[in-house]
Amino acid sequence: MNLTGMVYRPPYEANSLLLQVTLGCSHNKCTFCSMYPDVIFTVCPMEQIEADLEEAAQVWPGVERVFLEHGDAFVLSADKLTQIAAAIHNKLPKVKTIAMYASIQNIKHKTDAELRRLSDLGIGGLDIGVESGLDAALTYMNKGHTAAEAKEQLLRLTKAGITYSFNAILGCGGADLWQENADATAELINAVQPHLLFIGSLHAQPGCKLYDDMKTGVFKECTIGQLLDEQERLISRLELKDTIYFGSHPSNIVPMQALLPKHKDEMLAIVRQTREHLREKLEDHPVRGGEGSILSR
Repeated sequence: MNLTGMVYRPPYEANSLLLQVTLGCSHNKCTFCSMYPDVIFTVCPMEQIEADLEEAAQVWPGVERVFLEHGDAFVLSADKLTQIAAAIHNKLPKVKTIAMYASIQNIKHKTDAELRRLSDLGIGGLDIGVESGLDAALTYMNKGHTAAEAKEQLLRLTKAGITYSFNAILGCGGADLWQENADATAELINAVQPHLLFIGSLHAQPGCKLYDDMKTGVFKECTIGQLLDEQERLISRLELKDTIYFGSHPSNIVPMQALLPKHKDEMLAIVRQTREHLREKLEDHPVRGGEGSILSR
């Protein structure tokens, strides 16, 4: 099977079958994003999807998880997703979960009944870039939703039985609002109780507005010390019942995977130990490579 353009997937989808159903991202306006700068959003024809599934059935008939590409496949209508799910189950009968990227806007455009129908078809594991619970940060990042809207739509997913990853970005409030960003984001996370919490830290590649704003000083990037302080403040305020904390993204100064609330004290201790280890660099900004990877700290 062929995938068109640059392919992105969450790290925990490494063993999933990647099936392209759209090209690009329907929003494609986030201030920090440079994933699909020149890609016109397109829905793949069903004939192409079915042909790819036919090929997949020949090479990987026992696959149990499929991840739909590209940027926000959940933008497709419930009827279209139903059609795709039916084709997947027909060709790959062992598939249990059909995951994909999604946005808050994508959820809003589906009824409760449609969400329940999609859940019954195995659609779950949505990877949602909520990013923050702070409206000022969401507005600057041009996410297209407010914190209140995110809360409402994520609770609808849970009610429908659809699991998801809540993606949050440390530092997206900038150097002036890191405390407010930590507090508001923790409040939102606590309100929705996600199955998985995916944490990264803010970074920008050439080609996006944030990169230019960082260069000119319009956006004040957090220092290493502020990112550590924000991470500690966020974790300390989380009151979760059973959530996987996935913070192994290369953009993080303190990469870690853990369970909350089980490992909360150990997580805070690691952040504090890292701050002590980096005490002479706390006023510096991290030096980054591709995907925001930490090259120097």
